[in-house]
Amino acid sequence: MKVIETKPYSWIPTLYVGEALPFTAVMLISVIMYKEFGLTDGEITLYTGWLGMPWVIKPLWSPLVDNMKTKRWWIVTMQFLMGAALAMVAFTLPTAFWLQASLALFMIIAFASATHDISADGFYILGLAEKDQELYVGVRNTFYRIGMVIGQGGLVMFAGALQNGFFGERFTTSGVSWMIVFVSLGIIMGLLSLYHAKMLPCVECGVVNDTFKLGVQMKEFINTLRVFVTKPHLLTALAFILLFRLPEGLLTKIVPLFLTRSRAEGGLELSNVDFGFISGTLGVIGLLAGGIVGGWAVSRWGLKKCLWILVLFFTLPDLVYVYLSTFVPDNLIVVGTCLCFEQFGYGLGFAAYTLYLVTFSRGERSTAVFSICTAGQYLGGVMLPGMVSGLISESIGYRQFFLLIIVLCSVTFAVTALVRIETQDKS
Repeated sequence: MKVIETKPYSWIPTLYVGEALPFTAVMLISVIMYKEFGLTDGEITLYTGWLGMPWVIKPLWSPLVDNMKTKRWWIVTMQFLMGAALAMVAFTLPTAFWLQASLALFMIIAFASATHDISADGFYILGLAEKDQELYVGVRNTFYRIGMVIGQGGLVMFAGALQNGFFGERFTTSGVSWMIVFVSLGIIMGLLSLYHAKMLPCVECGVVNDTFKLGVQMKEFINTLRVFVTKPHLLTALAFILLFRLPEGLLTKIVPLFLTRSRAEGGLELSNVDFGFISGTLGVIGLLAGGIVGGWAVSRWGLKKCLWILVLFFTLPDLVYVYLSTFVPDNLIVVGTCLCFEQFGYGLGFAAYTLYLVTFSRGERSTAVFSICTAGQYLGGVMLPGMVSGLISESIGYRQFFLLIIVLCSVTFAVTALVRIETQDKS
């Protein structure tokens, strides 16, 4: 397919929508689907928790992406692969081995998505001048969130509409509705692959060394580890990177289950339509607004001065889940407001956390060090807590689980008190 000269606004929005959709499918949509297929909270969080592994270990094969083919080739190929795998998920659901097959396909999608992340972020840097990188960073982040809205909002609502008979009685069963959702996702990713095959500029064409030398890359990785382990205040930094997000890591997979489980099971019994709207729309708006305000505050007053305020906003809004699990309101406005407020606080705190990772990574091999930091934060703040969260909630119940989360916020406070921030604050 002939590549045409394009402007950044013709490919940045679609590139980052294409980055968000597979991640959302693997890490959230699968949770809702498996709940409807009868799995327990413990089974869901354990199985889907393992699916986060590729995002933890992706620094191991990032040199391959950097040195084989082009970032453009990796983007187009991975999008096509994810589109095919997402469509194949749909055809496993009516089978007797649906769980094993769908989990295997989700793992393939997860590896492809992590590889796509590496290539897309690299392409963004290569394809834009430095001033344009700053100009389009807001567009990039906004369309990633739009991809999240489409996935955890629009597609979950679409599944709910199918189940409610909006498109006819033959689509009302859970199996058929989720088959249609995943076929739709596959088509979207396939179309994005075709679009980017034509619209992504050839920024590396003719200049890339298409060879991969394992010995050289191992040496590079070891040198990066050397730089990482010789960073000042390494132990407190590791504690902060691994444990800061512990309460949120436990919450991430349980909140969708709590919101959609029946009242007899201790949940709020939201329909997929209501959940998709509240979580995928109001929640994402709150998260995006929190990130913007948090970034502005740090740029205005500096990370040191803002850190504790942002940490309080990161942790204290978790109290909304104690309220919701205690009083079990059936008013969607109340539930939506609580979720939006909690996600706004999460966005504020996560902005500070991300900026700390950037600050810690500055210096020699900053990009590679940052990738190790992000892998560590995903391991300690998402994957491992998420895997055990369902087992905990099953043993003690949702209300006690959310009370435990409030207690564990003390871990976030402790690692924040210990961390050293080497940065020059704004005056």
